[in-house]
Amino acid sequence: MPDIRTLSAEEARAAIPALSEVLADCVAGGASVGFMQPYGPEDAASYWCDVADAVAASGSLLLVAELEGRIVGTVQVGAAQMPNQPHRGDLKKLLVHRSARGRGLARLLMEAAEHEAAKRGKTLLVLDTATGSDAEAIYPRLGWQRVGVIPDYALWPQGGFCDTTLFFKRLA
Repeated sequence: MPDIRTLSAEEARAAIPALSEVLADCVAGGASVGFMQPYGPEDAASYWCDVADAVAASGSLLLVAELEGRIVGTVQVGAAQMPNQPHRGDLKKLLVHRSARGRGLARLLMEAAEHEAAKRGKTLLVLDTATGSDAEAIYPRLGWQRVGVIPDYALWPQGGFCDTTLFFKRLA
């Protein structure tokens, strides 16, 4: 049974090697999550240091999925918004290691992220994801509403433009 939990800043810093493995695996698998190939765990460490700093400053929530004590998935909620958007959060970097896919971890991470965001007063979450990716298919099944597509929004990690699809979800 997977364990889904929210990390403190200290826990996030301690988890940087494991989080770096997950991120590097996803980029190697073609996930358009902001990084270009080649991209290894050593490349990811500085990104996760920044995330840990954001957690320490209460600007982000960082959740992980663990199987048998090993981090195999993660998601973030950007919680710090402009003064006119205290109710909104940005869902970021839903990542599941390829070796752990097909076990419902993305759904469990999303449900936990939504719950944690709601506990902190967020009533609206937004996200973007690469159009046509496997990830795009997940969100409608979890109650997210598709808004539209922005063409040529980013690059695939191996190169070439990819569109992005925007989604939102109101939290109860």
